[in-house]
Amino acid sequence: MNQYSIELMNIRLGIMIEIEQNVFEEIYFHPEFEKEFNRFKKKWRTLEEDMKTFINTPLKLYHEQSKLLKGIKQINGLGIEHPKIYKVTRFACKALKGTGSNSGIRITYAYIEENDRIEFIEMYYKGDKDNEDRGRIISHYEK
Repeated sequence: MNQYSIELMNIRLGIMIEIEQNVFEEIYFHPEFEKEFNRFKKKWRTLEEDMKTFINTPLKLYHEQSKLLKGIKQINGLGIEHPKIYKVTRFACKALKGTGSNSGIRITYAYIEENDRIEFIEMYYKGDKDNEDRGRIISHYEK
């Protein structure tokens, strides 16, 4: 990831998440994700730091070093072959004390392997919503 990508990400989200160099070539946040993130950020003050930790550690391990992690699962049955869509079911949020990685926060994202690009699609709280918005995913990636 180049410095321009880091700065663009910070400007778009209005947050200061510093990502380690060379984690991914590019990280993109869909506008709907930005709104959800900013709404939750008001509720859970540690969310920016938690997101930085998530991108730099579990996400990097899963995609860059092919480590199998229980909390990241590919979503099947969408009728989308490319890119691969994933759901994060274990996201650690320090503001939700006592929950560890079972915070109930869910994140959906796409990984475009040939560009080494992550696109964050949706963030939701399991207590408010049972599953990802498949319609939103399809609208972004349907051919």
